[in-house]
Order: sequence, then C-alpha cells, then structure tokens
Amino acid sequence: MSDKKPVIVYGASGYTGRLICEYLRELNVPFTAVGRNEKLVKDVMDKLPGTETARFDVTTVKHDKASLVKLFKGASVVCNTVGPFISYGGDVVEACLEAGCHYLDTTGEQDWVLECKEKWGADFARKGLLLSPGVAHMYTIGEIAAQIALETPGLDTLDILTLWGGFPTTASTQTIFTILKAKWYYLEQNEYKEWPTSTKFDVVVPGQHEMGLALPWGGTSHPIWFKDDPRVANVKVAAGVFARPVMEGVIATVKMYEDNIKPLPMDKQIEELQKIASSIQSNMPPRENPRINRSIDSVHASGPLTRVHVVIHGNSNYKQTGLLQAYAAYSLIQQPPKRAGFASAGQAFGHRELLGVLQSFGFVGEPIVTVNR
Repeated sequence: MSDKKPVIVYGASGYTGRLICEYLRELNVPFTAVGRNEKLVKDVMDKLPGTETARFDVTTVKHDKASLVKLFKGASVVCNTVGPFISYGGDVVEACLEAGCHYLDTTGEQDWVLECKEKWGADFARKGLLLSPGVAHMYTIGEIAAQIALETPGLDTLDILTLWGGFPTTASTQTIFTILKAKWYYLEQNEYKEWPTSTKFDVVVPGQHEMGLALPWGGTSHPIWFKDDPRVANVKVAAGVFARPVMEGVIATVKMYEDNIKPLPMDKQIEELQKIASSIQSNMPPRENPRINRSIDSVHASGPLTRVHVVIHGNSNYKQTGLLQAYAAYSLIQQPPKRAGFASAGQAFGHRELLGVLQSFGFVGEPIVTVNR
C-alpha cells in the first residue's frame, strides 16, 4: 500500500494554500504540502493552528509535467493554488490526468475555465476523474444561490451579483490583472457573447441603501458552468468589492490598460501588468475578521412567468475557499463525485451539501429566498 498522503496542496505556502491545509486538518485529512521553497512551507506548516494534530508531509517540486506526475502518483486529489492558471495550470492538469488524480483549483480566470472544459474535460470524464476549476468563494457561493433558485421550475435567466469586503491577496491581485488580457463572455440564448472590457455596473446591494459598483470581473466561471444546463439560457455576472473608491480605482486601471498597455506586444503587456499588480499588493494580507470581511451573493433568476431572488450573506471569503477546497478533497477520497469530468463544485458535490458545510463552520447564513409567480 502506498504511504503517499491522499491529498496534495500545491502552493501550500500562499495565503489560500495554507487555509486549505488548515481545513484539511480540521476534517482530519492527511495531506502533502508542496511549494517551491521547502523552508518556507515548513515555516507555514509550523504556524498552522493545531499543527500537532495534523498529518502531513512537506516537499518541493519542479514545475514541469514529469516532476509533477512523479509527485502526484499514489495520491487521490490535487488542490492547486499556483497561478495565474492560464500560465501554470496546464502542466498540473495533465500531470493529474496521467497520475490518476482529481483536480481542483481556485481560479478566477474565465479563459482558463474554458480551456479546462474544452481541452481536458472529456479525458477526465473517461477516467472517472473530476476536473473542477474555480472551487472558491467568489464563484461557488454564487453558484449555490443560482442552483437554489433553479429548484423552482420555469426559470431560464440568471443575473448574478457577488460582492465582498476586504483586500485581495497577492495571487488574487495577479489574477485581476491577468484577466485583462483575455476576452470576457456572458451567456445569451446559450451562446457566448463578449463583454466590452470597459463594462461597469451600478448595482443595487441587498440590505443597504447605497448603490454598489461592479464589473464583469473577467466574465467569471458561471457562464461556462451553466452553458450545458438545459434549464439555463442566459447568464450575466457582476462582481466587486463593497468599497466604491476601490472599484473606481480598478475601473481607472482598466481604462489605463485599454489606452496604454493593450496596444503593446503581449510579452510587454504581461510585464507591465505584473508591475501594476505588485505595486498594489505584494504582501500577505492579515487573517480575515468576520466583522470586516463580509460578503453578499445575490441571484435574480427569471423566466417567462416566474421570478426568484436568492441572497446569501457570508463572511471570511478566503476561509470559505479553504474550507470548500478541503471539503471537496475530503469527499473525493471517500466517494466518486456526482459528476466526473469538467464540473463545478455544485455539480460535483451538490449545492445543498456545500451550503450545509459552509453553515456548519459559520461562514454563511440561511439563504433568503423570494419567489414571485
């Protein structure tokens, strides 16, 4: 019998990676913490709450397919936090496929989600393996709300809003600027339509009088997840942070990219966007505080004769991501997913099951559901 731990956390020394390890410990799941710098990973693991009760190994690996396959063989699940995923995810996915591992990641890159579906989804399905990019607060909670709305028959349109309070991690900041180089899509009559990069929304925030400001946020994962759902024909998503001045700054940066950076060659674009991202966030943010780091996910679902509104209030967005990843891994080492191949967290594990896990840890409240027929 292999002595390999069943779960591998790739990128364990990052902000989200360490949270995944924390919740794997809480769920009593053995794991291997993997990073580029073994000392850094060990230091992170030494500071893990309750580390004396965790069952884990620490190792490093070169980021190439052959090295990753060797590391992954004997494990069951890989939780990947090493992004931008459009740049680094391919080797990890292909190594999972060859090693026979389920693949999870925390991506916010719609072009990466599309690539996963189109390039590897069928291969993972043939092997009975799950390929689930975007298992993270910013996408999974909105999907849970959407799936709850769709429990009411007669709906075909999803209008999704996700807002959160706090400041993004270094990796999230890199993602925000990475997605500027890609095309962004929404779903209209089951066809992808492109968002103009300059699109912005004034949004009504449930539970407050002040209007919010949001963006398509790269299109998000939702239009891809619901593309082949026979109940759904239209999906649009708006996302952002509660602080309007922060959003105004993001919009100004998007305009600056359109005017000054987009005309440059791609390698120069990448260089300039990395500079901007590093200037905004290059340090590890503080641990989340539920009194400060709150979230709202709101879904208006409609059909010819029916309207449903679902709101989920939550807190500690990155902790939610850590728990979602850990629970997904915990479930996969015990039973097959509800759907193999390319699938969202809700499709793979059940949206009600995920909601219950989040509630049991105090991260989300009971959904507020309003139905008008």
